[in-house]
Amino acid sequence: MPAPVPRQRAIPAAEGGQAPAVAPNGGSAQDSSEAGATAPRAADPSENAAGRAGSVPDRPETPAHTHLTLLLIEDDPGGSPIVPELLDQSGKPIRVRTARNLTEAGRLLTDDVHCILLDLALPAPGRAGDGDDELAVLKHVLELAPRHAVLALTGADDAERGAEAVRVGAQDYLVRDELDGRLLSRAIRYAVERKRSDSAERRLAEGRVRAQENRRLERGLLPTPLLDGSSLRFAARYRPGRSRALLGGDFYDVVRTPDGTVHAMIGDVCGHGPDEAALGVELRIAWRALTLAGLCGDQLLGTLQQVLEHERPDDEIFATLCAVDIAPDGRRAGLCLAGHPSPLLARPGHPARLLPYDNNGPALGLLPGARWPRMQVELGAEWSLMLYTDGLIEGRVGDTGERLGQDGMVEMIRRQLSAGLRGEELLRTAVNEVRDLNGGELTDDVAVLLLDRAV
Repeated sequence: MPAPVPRQRAIPAAEGGQAPAVAPNGGSAQDSSEAGATAPRAADPSENAAGRAGSVPDRPETPAHTHLTLLLIEDDPGGSPIVPELLDQSGKPIRVRTARNLTEAGRLLTDDVHCILLDLALPAPGRAGDGDDELAVLKHVLELAPRHAVLALTGADDAERGAEAVRVGAQDYLVRDELDGRLLSRAIRYAVERKRSDSAERRLAEGRVRAQENRRLERGLLPTPLLDGSSLRFAARYRPGRSRALLGGDFYDVVRTPDGTVHAMIGDVCGHGPDEAALGVELRIAWRALTLAGLCGDQLLGTLQQVLEHERPDDEIFATLCAVDIAPDGRRAGLCLAGHPSPLLARPGHPARLLPYDNNGPALGLLPGARWPRMQVELGAEWSLMLYTDGLIEGRVGDTGERLGQDGMVEMIRRQLSAGLRGEELLRTAVNEVRDLNGGELTDDVAVLLLDRAV
């Protein structure tokens, strides 16, 4: 059994290299020490910088050059010593602050505290249902300091209570009568590292959940086209913007109805985030259901607007949309635009061009009772039709600061078609070139859809 160790004294100002600290009860730090509580040292700018270096969202990191700080919470009515002199792994002293109750602990629990040593015999604050709970004080501390490592302190005959404390959330437990400096120093380092590891594991688990959410959203935004029985070839490309973890609000779909008509749509919900992505999924699913039910043109877009108005999280949210319906013979199509860029049409022997934009209607969600005219477009016997979101045309061009724009996109596609690019290869090259012209990742999502008819 280790011999009793003298109680740790408060560090005088001259010894600590700082001005005298004020104790929680309004007296000096020395007064607080004599009463059984060591006051926190006054903040030092260089120390604060070291304490925050390499921090993570859940808990300040503890680089090798940073002193560890322990907060001891125990009432110690008899004045018996329990914390010997402590050294960290590099031989530097571990600072100790002492709180006699949870109220004092709340005041001393600053960001530079790395570990809490809690006496489980300390009475917990009176709360309903806590009367028979032997770990009520621990649970209170875990609520008070969810990001800090916690060591539970028990008596020699209360090891079972210590083990239960670990199950509840403490990093480890120690027996009061077996404490020595080496054991406690090692336990503090272990608890801090285990808490950091637990926090990292939790963040990793949260990242996996977010990735699963992304995949679910992606399956909703980027569906498998329903083109069974059609001679048209389909290709699509999607690249999320760099500023978000979740997908944005770009969405598209292609279906063939029983009469042989091929319907294609591409849209963009304003904003970037999970709400906008979820709304894009809802609009795509609604479009597919309404299209398979026989709606098209103005009637379909009017119903989609009602869906958007009921489902959007904010009245300022709107969505642009381009919808085409290609006749069963593949030679002509109907076009409806709701505030969306016009598609690009390419035919052999003709330069690629944009389809008419004259009868463009407003974006969905902007004007109650709006109408969206349906334009008839002649496609010809052999053609390629490209639908896209504005992320493809709003990227910058080099150091000029100018945007690529529709004219720049048309010229780029013409050049790539002349080079013999088609289908997936054409879309991949186009999106990559837009990114390269921008000098890096685009800030907005890019979705591109291509339908080809070959004789």
